[in-house]
Amino acid sequence: MNEIQLKYGCNPNQKPSRIFMEDGSELPVTVLNGKPGYINFLDAFNGWQLVKELKEATGLPAAASFKHVSPAGAAVGLPLDETLAKIYWVDDLGELSPLACAYARARGADRMSSFGDFIALSDICDRDTARLIKREVSDGVIAPGYTPEALELLKGKKKGAYNVIQMDPSYVPAPLERKQVYGVTFEQGRNELDIDGDLFSHIVTEKKEIPAEALTDMKIALITLKYTQSNSVCYVKGGQAIGIGAGQQSRIHCTRLAGNKADNWFLRQSPQVLGLQFLDGVGRADRDNAIDNYMGEDYMDVLAEGAWQKLFREKPPVFTREEKRAWLDKMQDVTLGSDAFFPFSDNIERAHRSGVRYIAQPGGSVRDDLVIQCCDKYGMVMAFTGIRLFHH
Repeated sequence: MNEIQLKYGCNPNQKPSRIFMEDGSELPVTVLNGKPGYINFLDAFNGWQLVKELKEATGLPAAASFKHVSPAGAAVGLPLDETLAKIYWVDDLGELSPLACAYARARGADRMSSFGDFIALSDICDRDTARLIKREVSDGVIAPGYTPEALELLKGKKKGAYNVIQMDPSYVPAPLERKQVYGVTFEQGRNELDIDGDLFSHIVTEKKEIPAEALTDMKIALITLKYTQSNSVCYVKGGQAIGIGAGQQSRIHCTRLAGNKADNWFLRQSPQVLGLQFLDGVGRADRDNAIDNYMGEDYMDVLAEGAWQKLFREKPPVFTREEKRAWLDKMQDVTLGSDAFFPFSDNIERAHRSGVRYIAQPGGSVRDDLVIQCCDKYGMVMAFTGIRLFHH
């Protein structure tokens, strides 16, 4: 099969729609279940590239949670501790496979954004991963294969309509890629940049040492950014993206957006949030929404009389601004990646408030010296990669 007819394009009024191979060759994907749409395939192909590169760069199974052609989360398959398992709502599933851990991390970093995601997996989807996927709100999944038990579980999702795509892992795209905008064809060489350790060898700060764990996190940050709509910034800790700021016109807005998401990820691990006593009938999505409100400025939306009784067994105390700041001050050794240079040191100041210690960015700003000085002020380690990673 060298083409798949789609119901419509980005919107229902955009017809006809299809994906196809211009050279007449076979498509590298097989739809095993469901009827994926135009945006589903955009998410699937971008997500597949991301997890394939993460696996190659780290040697670990990888997963990504995509929404609107940018990752909401990306991670490798490191074990989950008790706290992470609890905040990702998987503590009832027992010990998970490395691939399932990767998806739990990718989904759990920003559960608000991951709601209704398209999943990408680097390895054959196993039973553990399928069990996790089956109970989440998701549009579909792409993987190089599925165990029979995993495929059976996924086919039963969404009343049998869940989108399951199998990717040919041996597929190699043409070196040139094209797209049309307003009837005009754009052509460019594919971004085949290999993100390895050598890319981080040019360290420009007084502090020079990058531990192995931080080096892995730098790779995760830049590979994630490679498939995130620009401008984009990514915070990473412990083998997973914890905050992604995508598609902002200003770099500082990327840094703030991603930093706020990273802060929320860490605040979910605080005693105040872990101690919330939800009613038994409150689902995971509603819990996520309640937690997001509870941690934010609109906390009275869930703490007001008549509102908290619908969510909690007992009324939680207000999570004060001072308590949140005290907890966030414990967040350390976070890695930050940027797809283009930081033009002002305000980005570093904001990153510092979210525990950033290691930074990878292209460099090349006329204010590089001020950015470096700000990093030195906080004892950060910053590598200039010399490579921009815009993605549009």
